Amino acid sequence: MKKYKRIFVIVLDSLGIGAMPDSPAFGDTGVDTFGHILEKMGTIEIPNLAKLGMLNLHKAGKMEEEPAPAGRYMRLGEASNGKDTMTGHWEMMGIRTEKPFKTFTDTGFPPELIAELEKQCGKKVIGNKSASGTEIIEELGEEEINTGAMIVYTSADSVLQICGQEELFDLDNLYRCCEIAREITMKDEWRVGRVIARPYVGKKKGEFKRTSNRHDYALKPTGPTVLNALKDAGLDVIGVGKINDIFCGEGITETYHSDSSVHGMEQTIEICKKDFHGLCFVNLVDFDALWGHRRDVKGYAQEIEKFDRNLGVLMEELREDDLMILTADHGNDPTYTGTDHTREYVPFIAYSKQMAEGGPLENEKTFAVIGASVADNFDVSMPEGAIGSSILGRLM
Repeated sequence: MKKYKRIFVIVLDSLGIGAMPDSPAFGDTGVDTFGHILEKMGTIEIPNLAKLGMLNLHKAGKMEEEPAPAGRYMRLGEASNGKDTMTGHWEMMGIRTEKPFKTFTDTGFPPELIAELEKQCGKKVIGNKSASGTEIIEELGEEEINTGAMIVYTSADSVLQICGQEELFDLDNLYRCCEIAREITMKDEWRVGRVIARPYVGKKKGEFKRTSNRHDYALKPTGPTVLNALKDAGLDVIGVGKINDIFCGEGITETYHSDSSVHGMEQTIEICKKDFHGLCFVNLVDFDALWGHRRDVKGYAQEIEKFDRNLGVLMEELREDDLMILTADHGNDPTYTGTDHTREYVPFIAYSKQMAEGGPLENEKTFAVIGASVADNFDVSMPEGAIGSSILGRLM
């Protein structure tokens, strides 16, 4: 069996395809990110996804199935206890998470956490709510500057973010406060996936602008992943978008920051033109951050169409010994109540120019088949304690 020299795993962040049996336990009854988008829109322009079998896998709206799909496709369930970005990506690479990360979207952070943060940082906290980063700086930036307080906020993700005016707060002090917040939020009841420093410049409303000195303090994966195994074996592990942050740099040999999901696909296309041996792991976050959380069906649909156009370019660039896998890390149904992620099955669509034919595969109960198959392809042993079984033989 001839194996692949390069594998591209592309995560369409939040593009779920329907509720899992346990979704109601997560507050997500009847959710269906992709299906409900199609039902609301009727049709969207996705010729390349359709060609690969996306509509055969999950039909909704007025869209027709592809009579001869080029990809191999199935539905993946999530074995971990959660519905967030880190849990989903970690599971893809072999980690099953039992304790879900905490979100504080509806309530803000508890008074006990804020009191401890104020005590250790020596600054009063203002904000403490779910907000857009640019909007909360416009709202509270002048107060922070005038009083010496610090803006703390969250979002629909498991995250604690601290804003600081670069010249007055001082970057080193901002980073120090974020390190304190990271330590405080290691407690199970306050355990967030990431703490983020959000520096900005400007002195008054209308002039504030966030800078590139953002710094993420993510939790390291709770054990070695397939990425570590690949890197240790001397293979390339290229991260595009949020991948490096999600894995706290563990197992990554090269990283590319993306300004948008379109930019992330453009970077992936350029990487595809280069020679490497190993894995290119891509996260495209705009589906989730810009449209899912904001419950914007039309915007989400248009983002899928933008992806599809670049998908066609990437498919042309793929070499005969390349394998491409499209998937998602959770759902974020833009037709559902609230602003949170939704617990859903995710798509698995595999394509290679050397595949004899496309068609359905038997569904799997964990995202971890992705990492296990990548490890198998490169003759790398799975890390101790990692979950997942290879389905590589079904992808040739």
